Amino acid sequence: MTDSKKRVHPAIWDMQSALRRGKISRREFIRFATLLGMSVGAATIAAQCGAPAQPEAPAGGAATEAAPAAAAVKRGGTFRKAMQLQRIDHPARFSWVQQANVARQVGEYLTETGPDNITRPYLLERWEASEDVKTWTLYLRKGIKFNNGDELTADDVLFNFSQWLNPDVGSSMLSLLSYLGGMQNVEKVDDYTIRLHLDQPNIGVPEHLFHYPALIVHRSFEGDFIKQPIGTGAFTLEEYAEGERAVLKRRNDYWRKGVDGQPLPYLDEIIYVSLEKDAAVAAVQSGQVDAMYQPRASDWQALKDMPGMVVHDASTAVTTVLRMRVDVEPWSDNRVRQALKMCQDREKILQLAYFGQGDLGIDAHVAPIHPEYCEKPIPKYDPERAKQLLAEAGYPDGLKVTLATKNDLEEPEYAQALKEMAAPAGFDIELDITEPSGYWDRWTEVPLGMTSWTHRPLGTMVLPLAYVADENGNPVEWNETRWVDEEFTTLLRQAERTLDVEERRKIMCKLEDIQMERGSIGIAYWKKVWNIVPEKFKNVSAHPTEYDLLYEVWLDA
Repeated sequence: MTDSKKRVHPAIWDMQSALRRGKISRREFIRFATLLGMSVGAATIAAQCGAPAQPEAPAGGAATEAAPAAAAVKRGGTFRKAMQLQRIDHPARFSWVQQANVARQVGEYLTETGPDNITRPYLLERWEASEDVKTWTLYLRKGIKFNNGDELTADDVLFNFSQWLNPDVGSSMLSLLSYLGGMQNVEKVDDYTIRLHLDQPNIGVPEHLFHYPALIVHRSFEGDFIKQPIGTGAFTLEEYAEGERAVLKRRNDYWRKGVDGQPLPYLDEIIYVSLEKDAAVAAVQSGQVDAMYQPRASDWQALKDMPGMVVHDASTAVTTVLRMRVDVEPWSDNRVRQALKMCQDREKILQLAYFGQGDLGIDAHVAPIHPEYCEKPIPKYDPERAKQLLAEAGYPDGLKVTLATKNDLEEPEYAQALKEMAAPAGFDIELDITEPSGYWDRWTEVPLGMTSWTHRPLGTMVLPLAYVADENGNPVEWNETRWVDEEFTTLLRQAERTLDVEERRKIMCKLEDIQMERGSIGIAYWKKVWNIVPEKFKNVSAHPTEYDLLYEVWLDA
């Protein structure tokens, strides 16, 4: 027992005690223990029997179903999916999950957050965190080969960190890794070991390494993944035509093995076809494709009862954010922002926009699925109070504003519902709803908009991406509202270094209050997501971030 204690982070023992006392759940303990480097298997044993087992290096990848018997698995076949195919150049600049879904079949990540929202080592064999979580040691697996034959080493990892931390590259990883002042904080210990020296403690390092722009590229990468598709993944990129289709072929010398002892993947081929949403639904219904990316609620309605199809779902931190730019009038006045938030009848909006398939929000960018979420009463729809606030702000006769958003998901229904709900308060909302490109070309510039944000596994992850300033005091790249609050930032940095989930939740309570009381966003609901596929495809799941984890999917046909 003494030896085991020396080999795990000491904070795990405190959390185990909290588990025994019923202060945290078994799931919360496993998330915490794996965050600090314990394997999922060891953490599960610790949660069950009350004493941490010897840590072990887990196999890469996250299981999506009970592992099939070797005899049951069949190899071969093609999986076809409808998904918009956007321009791809530097993975560090990815702004879309769709881009990453193609590239992640060819390249891989140091860690992987599975459908269960637990982060595991992937290209890493393991990691270790110091007691103050300011020093993280990353241990690479040995013998992993890129598809050009080169072995993955620490030099490749350092190259990727140099890209993420280079402001000229323009990666969102720069703000996520703000605790690294530069490459001087990234140390090569040996060919398979990297040590991160954080300027400020942060518990989210393993999760950050699975942020979708954190795809590991070869050290020779020159900036265009389509021209240089070198990765450690299970497929090779045979064709990529932006806006048309992508073809990926099985690689025969991939480093991970299936249950039959042979290299993964089980499928021979993946084909993505670029289709708009309505065309994608029709293609699934006609059998031209097997699945579609990011089904809308209306698509779920159309496909969920289709014969031969299986619906996999997941609760998430995916949401549509009602956001107001605080650097322009009238949204610079918090009374106006508060008034619009009060115009959300959240239950009705969820029903009208998303068929009730989700959780209600509280105008703070932290979701019930997050381990540190602080539950609060759902704000009431109060147009009368909103009207009073508008009058106090100098708009006794009401206020005309334009709400900009896009039309590829449920935003039009949400926007129309808000327009009608806000009218009694004196808001005259003109809707500016465009094709996705028409919104994304200006999403950080519109004074009032609705922006879709994807899932992150920790409540502390999206906040530094969207609600803080950089070291020069300027809003970070994805801070679309320009809202920066000194107290909020101080508390966020405190939360990022707080290991104990209950203590972190206390800080999150304050962070949520600040966003609700003087923040720049409204969040009516958090969405459930679906992966709807033919039942002949096995070992399929719905990932909260809608990532395509396809290496272990197989076709029973």
